[in-house]
Formats: sequence, C-alpha cells, structure tokens
Amino acid sequence: MILMPESDALDRDAADPGHRELFDIPPAQGGSYPEVAYFAGNSLGLRPKATRTELLADLDAWAELGAEGHLDAPRPWLPYHELLTGPAARLVGALPVETVVMNSLTVNLHLLMVSFYRPAADRFRIVIEDSAFPSDSYAVRSHVRFHGFDADDAVVRVRPRPGEDCLRTADVVDRLGSDVALVLLGGVNYLTGELMDIPAITAAGHAAGAVVGWDLAHAAGNVPLSLHDWDVDFAAWCSYKYLNSGPGALAGAFVHERHVKAELPRFEGWWSTEPATRFEMTPESRPPASADAWQVSNPPIFSMGPVRTSLELFDRVGMVVLRERSIRLTAYLEKLLGSVTATRALQVITPADPARRGAQLSLRIGGTRTAGELAKRLRFESGVIADAREPDVLRLAPVPLYSTYHDCWRAAAALAQAVPENA
Repeated sequence: MILMPESDALDRDAADPGHRELFDIPPAQGGSYPEVAYFAGNSLGLRPKATRTELLADLDAWAELGAEGHLDAPRPWLPYHELLTGPAARLVGALPVETVVMNSLTVNLHLLMVSFYRPAADRFRIVIEDSAFPSDSYAVRSHVRFHGFDADDAVVRVRPRPGEDCLRTADVVDRLGSDVALVLLGGVNYLTGELMDIPAITAAGHAAGAVVGWDLAHAAGNVPLSLHDWDVDFAAWCSYKYLNSGPGALAGAFVHERHVKAELPRFEGWWSTEPATRFEMTPESRPPASADAWQVSNPPIFSMGPVRTSLELFDRVGMVVLRERSIRLTAYLEKLLGSVTATRALQVITPADPARRGAQLSLRIGGTRTAGELAKRLRFESGVIADAREPDVLRLAPVPLYSTYHDCWRAAAALAQAVPENA
C-alpha cells in the first residue's frame, strides 16, 4: 500500500478549506485524533452550530408570547414556512411557487402520487430502479395496489446490465414505453452514489407520454439541480442528509409551475387553502396556485427552524462552490482508495466519472466480513464514521461543507489497517 503522506492532506486543507468551523464535529471513540472523520452525511448530516441558538430563540417566543406568537413572534409562526420557500427553491433550481417544505419524504411522495399517478387500463406501469430505497418501493407498490393493479406486474424495476453495478441512461430510456404512466427514480442512487441523467430521462419519459418524478433524497444539497428548466413534473427530498437539518427533519416538495394551476386530484387540509381566507372557516378549500396547495396540516415550527437555518447556510455558500469542492474532495478520496483497493478485497462501485456521481464512494467488500462489522471496526479503532448497507456495501460520503482532505486520508489509512491484503 502506498498512501500519500499525511502532510499532503493537511496542505490541501490549508489551501482548500470548507466550512467545518460552522458545524459540531462529534468526538472520536477510537483512534488517535480527538474528532471523528465523518463520512455518514449521506445518512445524517452533522449539526450546524447555529441550529441550537436559533431553535432556542423560537422556543423562547412560545414561552414569552403563547398563542400570540403566531403573528407577533420575531419569526411569526403563521407564515413561518414561507421563510423556507425561497432558499429551498434556489437549492433545487425551482421557482418559489413550485416549492414547499412539509412532512417527510415518503409522505410527500404519497401526496404527489395522488396527483400524478393516474393509471389507465393501457398505461399503468411505474418505472423505478431495482436498487431504489425500500420506502420508495413500498410507496409505489401501495399506490399500484390502491388502483387495483398487481404490483409485481405494474412496477417495473430497471436493473444494471449483468456484471455492472450502475444503470445506463440508455437502458432506462429503452424501457419507457406506452404502458408507463409514471417514472420515479432516485436522482442519486443511495447505494452506489450514481448521479442519474435527470434532464435526459425526464425528456425521454415525457416523449413516451409518462409523468416523471424524482426522489432527490441523496441529490438535494449534494449536486446542483435545475428542476424547473429540466421540466421535471414533481420531486421530493428529505433534509436530514446533505441538508443537515436533524434526524427526521421536514422534507421538501416540488411541483412544476405548469401543474400548480391545473385541476389535479389532490388531498387537502387546513394549510391547503389560501392564507388570506383561511380564517373565514368556510367548508370548501380555496387552494393557491402554488405548491403550497399540496400542504395538508399546519407546519411544525420547531421542526422547520433547523431546516431554515441550514437552507440559509446553503444560500450563503452556494451549490456551485460546494459542488466544485465536492468534486475535488471525492477525487482525492478516490485516489487514496485506489492504493488500498489494489491489494484488498474491496471494490469501488460508484462511477469513476465525476459527472456521474455526487459526494459518495461506495465500496463492495469481499470475503466473509459484513459491511456492518467493518464499519464498527473503523469507528472504534480509528474514529472513522462510515455508513454500512448490509451485507457488503460500505458508503463513504466526503461532504464538502465539513469534510476535510485529512478526513479522507484517515479513512483510507483506516481501511488499509482494517482489511488485510490479499494472500
């Protein structure tokens, strides 16, 4: 094994710093460094330091004002969700009328599929990737069954070619026939880290007469997005991974401008109606011509606070700047891993082309050791936090906001120590 010297990583950090000082870095539970090298931001992002202060300020408004906080709090609760709309829209390349922060990811997918999965006898299939996150698979199968179709027949699972780990755009496009009602894919695949060609697949889906939606759980805050210009019909994303808004944080939803005024079927509730008429207490909703019409319940303020804090951080730094550093950081980790995997039962399954991946490299582990066992050893022996997907995939996400080149060096060195060379 030949790793670059540790000093090289430290020199790179001095020349290309991120924003680590804005985050709380957990202490290491093993190894010789005081802080962890954190590579699980694709599972749960780290806490911005500002989150505690700003959330406590919202809590103090409740203590001081009671119900009057709806209108009189420093950040009034009644229109609070509007504080998140602009930053969320800019993050995903959307218009404010197309964007709303609400619920959780899978709930948003369900609400959106009520509007956008409208099967007919000859067009009823949903195309997903075979390695879709399980909740997406559960969601689409439940909608198919709700409409009276056989889920095993109606849900089309697109698989990589034999011997390959990632999908090819052409193979996805080839399956978009006249029987497809909905295409719902992950923008960045959670397992392999592959960045899908969102504009090309969206255009192909529309050409085939299908509606095209995207699960952006691993794309939002990871790669630049242009949902409006790409003509995506709808999308949803969570905000606890790259968006660093805390476990179970509120999610986002996008509905293209051309749909917000359409007479689509939609579930409605207290927050689906025009704010100006909400307290007229009439029995019929008057939905606004925006993504807000897909809201149902009044928003949980103390869950919105951390999302707002994080989105403001992304607004200040900018996705273009973050993506540029992400490419450099991930390439450095890839180079270091190359010297480790060359002589070990480890294989990077994420695409080598930087344009086809986000801030993640996934390793397939050979032999009898499971991913969970290896992740545990990295954590307690070296202070390196990685994410395991059983049985054999270890995911490393060098997040450009807070990860460092030295973190990458530590991860490669820890893997070299934990995994024996081939006999």
